[in-house]
Amino acid sequence: MTESEFMAQVDETLARIEEILDDAESDLDYETNGGMMTVKCENGSQIIFTRQPPLKQLWLATRTGGFHFDYSEEKRSWVRDSDGAELGGVLTQAFADQAGESLDFSDI
Repeated sequence: MTESEFMAQVDETLARIEEILDDAESDLDYETNGGMMTVKCENGSQIIFTRQPPLKQLWLATRTGGFHFDYSEEKRSWVRDSDGAELGGVLTQAFADQAGESLDFSDI
């Protein structure tokens, strides 16, 4: 994957996350800035996404830890580098645990 393809993939992923958050009937606020997205939960905690171009990874920071994801062309999904878990499932669980929100990120 070239750097421009990586950047486009991250932008597409963050845009899809924004769509899901916009469609949700919740009080989650978010802001994006230069490949970084910060989601502010009602309880004051945050879920943060950052792109890491040198590594071609998407990083996720939650209250339970930090996770690194590589894009899998085979799965057409972001997968966690430590165990192969897909980003959609990790996000669904993170938002349930941290924000008390039932959101479906399975198509990311």
